[in-house]
Amino acid sequence: MKQIFLIINPKAGNGYCLKIWERIESQLMMEQIPYQAFFTEYSGHAKKLARQIAAKNQEQKLIIAVGGDGTINEVLNGVVKEKHITLGFIPGGSGNDFSRGYHIPADPLEALNVILRLRKQKALPVDIGKVTNAEAGDAREHFFINNMGAGFDAVISYEVNQSRIKAWLNRLSLGRLVYVYFLIKKLFTYKTTTIDLSIDGNKHIFEQTWFVTISNQPFYGGGMKIAPNAVPDDGTFDITVVHQLSRLKLLLVFISVFWGKHIHFKEVKTFRGRVISIQSPASLFVHADGEHIGSTPLTIRLQPKILKVLTRRRGTEEINLKERDSNDFC
Repeated sequence: MKQIFLIINPKAGNGYCLKIWERIESQLMMEQIPYQAFFTEYSGHAKKLARQIAAKNQEQKLIIAVGGDGTINEVLNGVVKEKHITLGFIPGGSGNDFSRGYHIPADPLEALNVILRLRKQKALPVDIGKVTNAEAGDAREHFFINNMGAGFDAVISYEVNQSRIKAWLNRLSLGRLVYVYFLIKKLFTYKTTTIDLSIDGNKHIFEQTWFVTISNQPFYGGGMKIAPNAVPDDGTFDITVVHQLSRLKLLLVFISVFWGKHIHFKEVKTFRGRVISIQSPASLFVHADGEHIGSTPLTIRLQPKILKVLTRRRGTEEINLKERDSNDFC
């Protein structure tokens, strides 16, 4: 049985994550399940803690991130090259798009029970993305598991994470509205730009571009279904480009994103690919799993099935096998 380690972000959800941890801790003690818990103290600490846990020895370990999407992103970046690590997640942030995309219950105790059950089964190997900043002399790598974006959505993510309004809305259990607030606030001042996009060697030029998002699962921004057909273990990314759109029409597109209907607008282009580069005349903000990681130009490469995740989501191979068996029976 894998050793269990929990990395808790006490600041997630404006401190609500601490109350979540109290419930989890009580449940673990009641069930007499051995574990070790670590608390983050600053930005980047979860990555450091995860790396230290992974490096201790090569025994199979389960690391459970307790927090928001930023917490799971940090943990991912700490263990991405370690094959003996499996990741679990208990949502405690305001967005929690990872839990949506990977079918983890929103209730913390339900999520814990699912993880404890799934740890006895084979984990799902999922794809992740590697972002390399292409600026001269800068070869930093950053990995993401949900999605990454360049342009307007990255600016909103940056503003959200820097804002005190997020904490205020979290206290009112309205944390998801902070994305709406900043979208409207930045809508009338943001300047669109031309983007040169390369997808598996095929060149595309988009003028008056609002943003480019590269997705490994459907959700981002606190429940928006930006890539409704994205699958985390199918060996390809879903790419969304929004361009040549008026400011008022962008609001209409934004509303439709929650149902994944935005892809039917002619100004929204979708692609699929494994290696993507993004360039622009002026540097654009870039986010990975909602966290600011720098600016364009950059290159994104898919890393197929290199991370083991506990999820109720069925794997692509399992689905294809059942469909094949069903067809054979017929």
